[in-house]
Amino acid sequence: MKIVVTGAGSFIGAATVRELLRRGHQVEAVVRPQSLSLAHLLEVIPAEKRTCVNIRELDMKDIRDLAGESGLKADAWIQIAWDGAGSENRRKREIQQGNVRLSLQAVQTAAALGCRRFLFTGSQAEYGIYHHLIDEDARLAPVSEYGKAKAEFGREAQALCKSLNLEYIHTRIFSVYGPGDHFWSLVNECLRTFQKGGIMRLGACTQKWNFLYIDDAATALVCLLTEGRSGVYNIAGEDTRPLQSYIEEMHRICGGRGTCAYGERPQNAEGAADLLPDIGKICRETCWRPEWTFEEGIHETLHCLRGDPAGSVFV
Repeated sequence: MKIVVTGAGSFIGAATVRELLRRGHQVEAVVRPQSLSLAHLLEVIPAEKRTCVNIRELDMKDIRDLAGESGLKADAWIQIAWDGAGSENRRKREIQQGNVRLSLQAVQTAAALGCRRFLFTGSQAEYGIYHHLIDEDARLAPVSEYGKAKAEFGREAQALCKSLNLEYIHTRIFSVYGPGDHFWSLVNECLRTFQKGGIMRLGACTQKWNFLYIDDAATALVCLLTEGRSGVYNIAGEDTRPLQSYIEEMHRICGGRGTCAYGERPQNAEGAADLLPDIGKICRETCWRPEWTFEEGIHETLHCLRGDPAGSVFV
């Protein structure tokens, strides 16, 4: 299949492009013009697969230009591009509502290119604050503007896709980690701090948490695109436990260097939510299962951090 991937240079985008290529698909990879993430995307594309990917430097506000390109057709679309994923920008309504508008334009562009399926990377932030197991039928009560906008897009995109004869798949991704993640992510910050023997200042970290390694996340998206039915799917790992347990495991893997100072950080934009995902639906309806343990993923992330003088890849 030929698949359009927006946000192709991002943490999840680049891994998804790599997985699509590994499975023999052709990719139209859309990245923001002059984006630093382009270098990251080029790094993850195997040399033997370069001819199977066409990189397009195109801003999302110009995404409809693809529909006017003579001869361009595609089978499916993965919408990952979304500005303002950082904690502060998650509170900014103007930025988040702009994402909704531009992503709806992407749906129209996908239909114009002849796509049959449209997959969107939503977020666990759409659920809001829960303290029990969350399946896809849980009531949505998002706290942040980020979560509200992702949920709003899902409602509008479902109706728009139906009118355009597109199958719509909406994923709600929980907490993903691994090489290529943001410099300021919790995992990367912990690993850098512990390696230097510093003090990692944290919130209470008493909430239940769930981590999924990046390769497993990318595989889940590709499996849903090729095997899943229209609908909503949680994407998360199988290992749910107190966040402090994950912190202590990273501390141990880093040789016990450094210390943790709990209760010294405020809550993030989503509030004190527990992450208790039910991933039964995706496991029943596709062949996907998480393969990486947290320890394996942390060792791989450390290996990449040690090989990068900057400590991580900025995307």
